[in-house]
Amino acid sequence: MRSRTTRVGLAAALAAVLVAGCSGGGVAERARTLRSAATVQALPAASTSGDVSVEEALRRRASVRSFTAAELTQEQIGQLLWAAQGVTREWGGRTAPSAGALYPLEVYLVTAGEVRHYLPQGHQAQVWTDSQARTELARAADQDAAAGAPAIVVVTAVVARTAAKYGSLAQRYVLLEAGHAAQNVVLQAVPLGLGGVTIGAFDRDLVASTLALPKGERAVYLIPLGTPA
Repeated sequence: MRSRTTRVGLAAALAAVLVAGCSGGGVAERARTLRSAATVQALPAASTSGDVSVEEALRRRASVRSFTAAELTQEQIGQLLWAAQGVTREWGGRTAPSAGALYPLEVYLVTAGEVRHYLPQGHQAQVWTDSQARTELARAADQDAAAGAPAIVVVTAVVARTAAKYGSLAQRYVLLEAGHAAQNVVLQAVPLGLGGVTIGAFDRDLVASTLALPKGERAVYLIPLGTPA
């Protein structure tokens, strides 16, 4: 993982999430207006089998920072969101382990014209039109990978969900869980013919404003994704 200017340790970069705040301003107001008009849409059914083994995906996974202009398909979008937080058990268990099964994470996927907020129950997404969100996220990351990616996955966290049971341990558990979800995304990208890179150092206030994140929800990861160039 790379900072804008220096290489930053993952733990230090992600720990900053828990003290970062959310800013207002024009970006936030625009985002709130657009988000208020969101609709809920069903995603293509997620595949639970494929031609690439876990071992092969692990071997082939690498940080990809250059992408073609090809946009993601609806099937790819649905599969990536499912990999991050999809429901895999009748009682609500998901693809990534969660301390106490409290699931503090939220996942967004931003493309050139739309923002999708994943709703694990029912494998759906809250979708709203936003022609500026991807550009704003690239500005928040200030990295070429984010500027050139056709899609950016954003993993956010509501620490209070975990803190209600685990108190001061919640911060550690939430960051661990975010790592699980992010790894799921970049591994799932391999059999889809995609690649990506995890970014932990970015302007969290700008991300919060761009997505109109509710109070108490903080951005943890940006994951630019696309077809490797």
